[in-house]
Amino acid sequence: MSTVDPQETPGRKLRPARTNATRQRLFEASMELIGERGAAGVTVDEIAAAAGVSKGSVYYNFGSKSDLIAQLLRHGVDIMLGRLQSIADPDADPLDAMEAMLGQAMDFMDEYPSFARLWVSENWKTPNEWGQLFAELRGELIAVIGSALESVAAKYPVDTRVARGSLEAAMFGAIFVVGLDRQTYNPERTKEQSVAAVMTIMHGYVLR
Repeated sequence: MSTVDPQETPGRKLRPARTNATRQRLFEASMELIGERGAAGVTVDEIAAAAGVSKGSVYYNFGSKSDLIAQLLRHGVDIMLGRLQSIADPDADPLDAMEAMLGQAMDFMDEYPSFARLWVSENWKTPNEWGQLFAELRGELIAVIGSALESVAAKYPVDTRVARGSLEAAMFGAIFVVGLDRQTYNPERTKEQSVAAVMTIMHGYVLR
């Protein structure tokens, strides 16, 4: 049966509600396929088929596969940023807040494992057509971690020999590596155990 929708034929614009629903299906289908096989291993036809829409809908909503992936990355990071920022509480102990933030990050990994794999598989490729976008999105995530570290340093004595940029990068990398390791090789490991492992970085930074 054809997946072409009368509302999606060339020259006709989708109604807003249908457009949003179509884009969401495309995001979810793309995240799953690309996360599993990498951007180069997935075709627009496969994305459209998995989303249950016409091939023309992919181009209508995103312009190209490259644009779709760029928006997929943006979409995933926006979700993750929302999760990390949701625990902001000026009255909370900053170490407790950091632990809660890591818990949110692990929950995100559990809910969007394909996005995490996409991030790791595509981020380090060179040359990378999304290199500038990766740098921008990484900067946004690093900034949230940096703000949390600022709060820790404001309350506790910390090891000033540790370069802050390197510390933020270590936290950021550990979130993805520990989260993906749990999903891929150690599904029996609990979220709390994964969070505790990443928090050892903080225990080394804070002087007790």
